[in-house]
Amino acid sequence: MYQTSLCQQCALLLNGTASESHGLCSIMLPKTIDVRIQGRPSKGAVHSGITFESIDQQGNALNLGEVVLREEELQPFSSVLLSKGIILSAIHNHWIFTEPNLLYVHFQSIEPPLSFAQKVAEAFRYVNP
Repeated sequence: MYQTSLCQQCALLLNGTASESHGLCSIMLPKTIDVRIQGRPSKGAVHSGITFESIDQQGNALNLGEVVLREEELQPFSSVLLSKGIILSAIHNHWIFTEPNLLYVHFQSIEPPLSFAQKVAEAFRYVNP
């Protein structure tokens, strides 16, 4: 019988696309924002994902995330993560002259990857796809 990997299980929770290599799980998260940079349409500026690696014997991993958000999505998204004990390590822009204004949120934790993915999935309930 086929067993779904931990990486694939987390991707399913997040409706993302998993890839695994050398102990690193990377999950690209779907995010659609019609954005213009300096008046030009851009698809490359909109990326979001999480990774996990370095799983210990208790099942805890280093979990890292980066998500692009519209300015109005920042407060509800980050509030959920903070309430769940996830560290917000950075909030910043990558590009200037964007319409709409985009912010990139970086977050991290040490915990089981499925727990981290569930918390991130909950935060995404407050964000437009």
